[in-house]
Formats: sequence, C-alpha cells, structure tokens
Amino acid sequence: MSARYSIGFDYGTESVRALVVDVANGRVAGRGAQKYPHGVIDETLPTTGEKLPADYALQHPRDWLTSVAAACKEAMKSARVSADDVIGIGVDFTACTMLPCLRDGTPLCMVHPFDEIALAWPKLWKHHGAKAETDRINQVANQRREKWLSRFGGVIGLEWFFPKLLETLNHAPRVTTAAEVWLEAGDWLVWQLVDGPFPECSTSNLVRSTCQAGYKAMWSPTGGYPSADFFAAVNPKLVPIVQHCLPGAHRSPGTAAGVLSATSAKMLGLRAGVPVSASIIDAHAGVPGAGVADAGTLVMVMGTSSCHMLNSKIERLIPGVAGVVEDGILPGFFGYETGQASVGDAFAWFVDAFKLSHEVLSGQAEKLPPGAGGVIALDWLNSCRTPHMDGNLSGAFVGITLSTKPAQLYRALLEATAMGVRWIVDLLNDGGVPVKKLVASGGLPARSPLLMQIYADVLNREIKIAESDESVALGSAILGALAAGKKSTGHPSPAAAIRAMARQREDLIYTPNRAAAKAYEKLYQHYRSLGDTRGSVAQIMRAMRSH
Repeated sequence: MSARYSIGFDYGTESVRALVVDVANGRVAGRGAQKYPHGVIDETLPTTGEKLPADYALQHPRDWLTSVAAACKEAMKSARVSADDVIGIGVDFTACTMLPCLRDGTPLCMVHPFDEIALAWPKLWKHHGAKAETDRINQVANQRREKWLSRFGGVIGLEWFFPKLLETLNHAPRVTTAAEVWLEAGDWLVWQLVDGPFPECSTSNLVRSTCQAGYKAMWSPTGGYPSADFFAAVNPKLVPIVQHCLPGAHRSPGTAAGVLSATSAKMLGLRAGVPVSASIIDAHAGVPGAGVADAGTLVMVMGTSSCHMLNSKIERLIPGVAGVVEDGILPGFFGYETGQASVGDAFAWFVDAFKLSHEVLSGQAEKLPPGAGGVIALDWLNSCRTPHMDGNLSGAFVGITLSTKPAQLYRALLEATAMGVRWIVDLLNDGGVPVKKLVASGGLPARSPLLMQIYADVLNREIKIAESDESVALGSAILGALAAGKKSTGHPSPAAAIRAMARQREDLIYTPNRAAAKAYEKLYQHYRSLGDTRGSVAQIMRAMRSH
C-alpha cells in the first residue's frame, strides 16, 4: 500500500498551521503556516476605525479561510505528496472563539450594516467583555442549584459561549435579532470545509463538536444544553436563541463531520471527498499529539496560555476544575480540563515592558535561587481560570525593593506559573482523580529548559516532553486519520493510532532537584495564601478591576 497522509489544521491566536503527517508513523512530511492578515483585532474595528474597549479581542473570519488555504498549499508543496494520498483532515481551534452568522454560513460581520458593529464580529477566546454576563449566569445557576454546574467545578468561565452571547444580547440587540446561527469558530470552519464555503452552506449539514460544546457551552450528551427555564431566568430573550439558533448534530473529535466539498477542496489544493473530523479545542488536540492514550497522565499544553488535560476512567465533580466531559477528549474516558489564562504571554509582556530578551533574562534568572531572591508573584495577568474561574482577578508581585532586578521578577513569574500547575495537580488528586504522570507539550517546553526544570522542582515530579514540538497540530492530524477509519489507516484502534503517530522523548526527561524541591515547599504555601480567593489580595484585585 502506498503511503497515506492526514493533515492537521491548527488554529492559534495569531496564525494557522498546517501539518502533513504520515499515518503509519507520525512523520511530518510537510508543514505550512500563515499569519492572519488582521491578527487580533483589539484596538480599532477595521471597517470604521472605532476604538474598541480594553477587554475586546476580535478576529476576521475571512482570515481563517485565506490563511488556511495558503498554509495547506505550502504544507503540501513542502511534503511533495499527491493530493490523492491524503485520507483525512483534522481541525483544532482556540476556544471559546465564537461568532454569529446567517443560515448559509455567512458571518454576520461580513453583512452591512453589521460589519460596523463590534459585537457582530467573532469574539476570540481571550475576549473578556462579558464579565457582568458571566456573573449573571453564575448567580442564576447557583440560585437555582442547577445540577449541571458541578460538572464545571461550580463556576462558568468568563471566556465561554453563553456569556459572550448574552453580552451581545445586552449591548448589541440588533445583532442577536439578525443572527440565525451562533457557533464556535472551530465548528464554523469545519462547516465551511464540508459544506461550503459560505454562502453555500446549509444548517442541515452543520456538525458541532462535543468537545467545544461540552467544555464551553454547558452541553452534555445526556442532558443537552441547560433548560429553557434556566435561560428564561437569566434573560427571557435567550430562550428563542437557544431553541432556534443552535442547530447541528453533535459529534466527538475523531469522527467524521462530513467530507471535503468540491469548492473547499479547490481552495485548499486537495481532492474532494476527504473525511473531515469534527473539530476539537486546540489544547485538547495536544493530548493525542503528545502520544497519550491512557488514563492518569496530565498533559500540559503550554503556550500563550496553558491548558492541562487528563483522561480518567473516574468521574468526579471537583470545584475549580473547568470541565469534565464524557468522551470530551478521547473516546472511553472522562476528560478533565483545567487551565492557566496567562503563561507565555505573561513572559512576553515582561520582556516587552523591560526591553530585554528571554535569553538574557533566562541566563540571569537561572543563577538565582528558588524564590527569586525574595520575590513571589501571582500569575493571573489575564485573570484566573483554575482554580477560581474568576475574570476579575489579576497579577501581582510581592517582595519588591529598590534593589530588585528584572531577572528576579522574571523568575518569580516562571515560578508562579509552575506553582499554579501544582495547585491544579493537588486539586485533582485531592478530588479523587489521581495524576500519575506529567507530559509537557507546546512551544514553551522546547524553548525554555529553565522553565521546565522549575516545573519539575515545584511539582517534585518527573516531567516528560512530547517528542513533537507541534503536538497540537499533530493531534489534529491524528484525529483526521481517525475520521478516515481503520481501513484507511491500518490502525486497529484509536489508542493504536495515537501510539504509532506520537510519542514522548526518551533523551530529555526533567527530574526534580531535591534541594530546590524542598525550598519550593514553603514558597508554594505562600503562593496558596496569596491566591486565597477569600483573602485581602483577591478582594483588592476585584475592587480595582471594578473601577
């Protein structure tokens, strides 16, 4: 049999990546990447020049199509393989990134006059304009003692689907009146591939990902979305939107949402009829992409933000866990999601603010002892996901004096993100979901040995590194292969496909330094005290953000 390939489309915050992967062994045959022409729209609206509020983060849906077309053609050209040899396509996307559109798939922001209304545009995952709406949803859910709330650790997140929808209803009702379909960007993109692109789409062929719906839209395979009574209590105008504007069948990642349409095949330079997997949240694709197919391994997908996933045979409803979804990541497991909203972007902010390089700061920080010479930080520069799920919390440094150097602050930030992960591990273990192994993936582990050693020391655990530094895109390619089926791949099961196509490195394993691990025990307790959601630091943060 000739070589067979799958393609993974990895939609990040600033760009999309395409990976052409050999289905037999996971070898990357070709790659391509393209930045979005409009990037993150967070200053002014492209159509009017309107200045956007500070918490807004939007994107242009046309960018998603033009960029993936260029990236796919680049990847296929570098792979030097025939389009006839591509058997499957997988798609991962940042979440919750969502948008309103018409029933033919046309984004509402591309229809006048809605192109001049900011909230008609896709809201990127880090759009934080829905604080009041998030509070309202949580207030009503708690008052009504909604049973589904415990599946998300007792708190609905600021970045989720319904807070953003309610924000639009409250502040741009013309948009909600005109919108015929609301959906995740990952689902929209798959819809374009199998039934479009717009305006050729039909809602009868719309597939929604159980991953994105389960973790970001309060959906479950047994109960669906929350009840009409709940939405009526939040805002009665939500009820018809939920009843009529959320069409589509739900399917899990790794199952086919359809096959590539002729128009989309021409756009990508591929052949029509290739199976396309239901989409998956970008970080979640990092689980199969790190070669993890079993229970009890926490996969840390580390990038701009960090998302930590774990598959388990045990279902426990743990306060502070962002979500537990049956078959949410891989079939046959309860998938747990936790996360840190600011990791790589916190380091980037620091470097930009002090006009120093990562290399210089890392070299200086490596010479400092645990505790950064007397400075400790809270890493919530983009609010707190796990354990508090609170968009009103923010970052902090404690212990600064007139002699404090930039490298101390930089190391304190590295240590803070590590202690945030330890809090997550403790949360899962204490909740009855054992974390047996740790695997790190994403862009940061490969670029920062200092960061990974600090993680091993703070956690006092061995950390393995995913073999591929493109594990998210690789995971999408694996899901594309699964959508094609075992007859096309030759792999008898999802687990067999994952183990054949992805692995961890054997030549680089981070082990804790005993002395450093002992020092971090006391520092971790200080971090937990600073991060107490009922403490004075958190109360001051909330008060300052409310002004």
